[in-house]
Amino acid sequence: MTRRLVFVHTVPSLVDLFTRLSRELLPADTEVWHIADEILLKVVLAQGGLSPFIHQRVGEHVVAAEQAGATAVQLTCSSISPCAETARTLVRIPVLKIDEPMVDRALELGTRIGVAATAPTTLRPTSELIQTRASALGIEVKVDSRLAEGAYSALFGGDPERHDTIVRETLRDLAQRNDVIVLAQASMARVAEGLPADALACPILSSPRLALERAALVLREAGA
Repeated sequence: MTRRLVFVHTVPSLVDLFTRLSRELLPADTEVWHIADEILLKVVLAQGGLSPFIHQRVGEHVVAAEQAGATAVQLTCSSISPCAETARTLVRIPVLKIDEPMVDRALELGTRIGVAATAPTTLRPTSELIQTRASALGIEVKVDSRLAEGAYSALFGGDPERHDTIVRETLRDLAQRNDVIVLAQASMARVAEGLPADALACPILSSPRLALERAALVLREAGA
């Protein structure tokens, strides 16, 4: 049986990253398809959060993926992660959140968890997911959320160097008072990976690799 994983992106530039990780981490017989919908993130940012329209649109993508033969669907944006709960009621296949494996790993590493984001709409979903998962495990955590002010507009305004500088400063600040830092957006992973090993006093977790490792397990179980 051919396994098929369908990604739902809000940032088209992430297609290459997830294609590369898929080749490395997913079962060899997995077919990867991508749905890139810029409208999702643009509307979420314009509205300041999720709306029934966003839940409906994500749900439509997930239903279409199932009808096209998907084994599972992987959402790749923290801003739309909460839509997975709604989408799961519409299909019979797994709908995976990008940030859930990252959050679970963070809870294994400490109780003071820093959250770094460049888009304000990702801070709340990630922070709330940490609290929800911690509560389910009976763990008390302190969530320290920090927006890298100006980084998002710099990146999409054509100034990636300023974006990277702001993100690095945010990470250094969070590292001074937390056990672990989680990156609320996959686009920040490149900056964290470029830091020297001894640059920060705590681990930094990004979602793409951890999410694909979990997706690989889900796909293997589906094909068993």
